[in-house]
Amino acid sequence: MGLDSEALLTFVTIHQANGFSSAAEVLGRSQPAISRRIALLEDELGVPVFERAPGGVVLSEAGRALLPHAERVLAALRDAESAIKAMRTEVAGRVAIVAVGTLAGTNLTAVLKRFAADHPKVDLAISTATSAEVSDRVRRGEAMLGLRYLLDLAPDLVCEHIASETMAVVCSAEHRFAGRRLTSLAALRHESWFAFRNAYDQRETFADNIFAQFQERGIGEIRWTSIDSLNAMKRLVEAGLGIALLPESAIDEERRLGSLATIPVADLSVANPIYAVLRRGGYLSPATLHLLALLRTAPGLANGPLIARQDKEEPLPADRPRQG
Repeated sequence: MGLDSEALLTFVTIHQANGFSSAAEVLGRSQPAISRRIALLEDELGVPVFERAPGGVVLSEAGRALLPHAERVLAALRDAESAIKAMRTEVAGRVAIVAVGTLAGTNLTAVLKRFAADHPKVDLAISTATSAEVSDRVRRGEAMLGLRYLLDLAPDLVCEHIASETMAVVCSAEHRFAGRRLTSLAALRHESWFAFRNAYDQRETFADNIFAQFQERGIGEIRWTSIDSLNAMKRLVEAGLGIALLPESAIDEERRLGSLATIPVADLSVANPIYAVLRRGGYLSPATLHLLALLRTAPGLANGPLIARQDKEEPLPADRPRQG
């Protein structure tokens, strides 16, 4: 049996589910069947692909080497299935998109609503993740299209600049600087700041966005608290316990309700670039291309045509799927 698609699917699922019993539930099979499949795979390879660990199972050195190849094979098989389905209809099938959660507050929601209305036969699957996870899900073929912050230079992905999300200093409506235009960000150096924890591979509106702005002004240290949840951060700011640098779109509702305000700063102009992420050489169904076309032109979201490519390829065609 060896390196067939079922063996690779079992291997990848065990890794993602962090265990044989969890993978058996995901795949709808018995645990002994899962174990036998992996045993056959390891016999074929001549090396173990998993090792036992206190928290479950972890990849062996051979398993780590196999994983990216297995994910690419499974993604290619999903492409083949999509391509065959697309031969029967151009406006049906499944379109999977994954986006950074905070983008749901932008006009992305309106674009998806319009797409669903225009293509009622399309099964639109939407999920949210961090920027790093967006790239990983597109890479694995779990999503056909991703939307993330900042450019991913991975050679197996194509990132296209689609928009820039304006950032603003956010405070409670009762803050002494609410709505008051400041000459420089330096005036806020003594404030308490909230930010997402720094994470080099998952940067959204993290603390280093703020640090960089102050360091540029010669200020090496500020008071800040790490908060993991956007909603929690907004509630803390509403309570007057600190301020934050957040996407303007993330506070639209609170500004309408009058619970949050912004502090305009003359020398601050910050925007998080938003990129559409595609798997290089991956198949894009006609329905996915239709969604991509809407994203290219959506008012308040699009930043012009998706042509800010990081390579020499031609832009994706608008009327036919791209094939590997």
